[in-house]
Amino acid sequence: MDFKDYYQTLGVDKGASSDVIQRAYKKLARKFHPDVNQAAGAEDRFKEISEAYEVLKDPKKRRTYDQFGSAYKQAPGGGPPPGWEGFDFGGVGGASGFSNFFEGLFGGSGRRGGGGGGFRFDFGGMGGRPGAGPSRGQDQEAKLVLGLSEAARGGQHDLSLGDAISGQMRTHKVNIPAGVRTGQRIRLPGRGAVGANGVAGDLYLKIELKPHPRFRLEGKDLHTTVAVTPWEAALGAEVKVSTLEGLVTVRIPAGASTGRKIRLRGKGFPSGKGDPGDLYAEIQIAIPKTLSDEERHLYQELAKVSTFRAR
Repeated sequence: MDFKDYYQTLGVDKGASSDVIQRAYKKLARKFHPDVNQAAGAEDRFKEISEAYEVLKDPKKRRTYDQFGSAYKQAPGGGPPPGWEGFDFGGVGGASGFSNFFEGLFGGSGRRGGGGGGFRFDFGGMGGRPGAGPSRGQDQEAKLVLGLSEAARGGQHDLSLGDAISGQMRTHKVNIPAGVRTGQRIRLPGRGAVGANGVAGDLYLKIELKPHPRFRLEGKDLHTTVAVTPWEAALGAEVKVSTLEGLVTVRIPAGASTGRKIRLRGKGFPSGKGDPGDLYAEIQIAIPKTLSDEERHLYQELAKVSTFRAR
């Protein structure tokens, strides 16, 4: 094999530091990796780049290469990267040589992709964890606004979001746990930004609950109001009260006053752990704004005979 100038292959000076060599390699690898570049010659170029990096990243191999030049492969410690001879990119990632070589090159950080189990690789600097080798695409976050009933019930929802990178709409099937709250996040693995090598980050949905016109959530308890007439409050009555699951019948005790609370056990908000909270229905006595002649007469008679004093 003819001598190859590995410094020229990576586009760096002979005195370049390890960091400069690594950055140059990652930039070129992203450009020519067969997963993302199908142009003629890209595969061969990628092999040349990877061979050069395998030698120059290793201080011992680099010293041997610098000392012996074109004869470095015959020198102690020289030679091509392990598994390089006979290396075949056929079916990108299908051959064991491919996986073995890249696992050695990237410290075992290859990721198995879907559709056939082939390896796909990230090439760093795009949101991966420090020290974890080549990184995947960036994680993304979106807001998921839910009604109180939806959040309490949970279940599968179809969510359409505009992708921040491509601008295209993507539909996600989201399994929402019953009882999610504002501020909680749901992680969708592999639904974030797609890296240059096809490996995506995660999508995080941050929950926000819409205000409800009838219920107020405090902890895992719900609070609402129930309007009753003066005679229902005085005599007692059975009335309908709204819950997240529909209407239920409750008994208003005789002599109930505005502000008194009726507790409905287990009709509150799911806690996610253990039993749901309770629903508290606060009584509000509603007075008619207008009275018929007969109603006015009856109220006047009541005022005459009643000994009750509110003040």
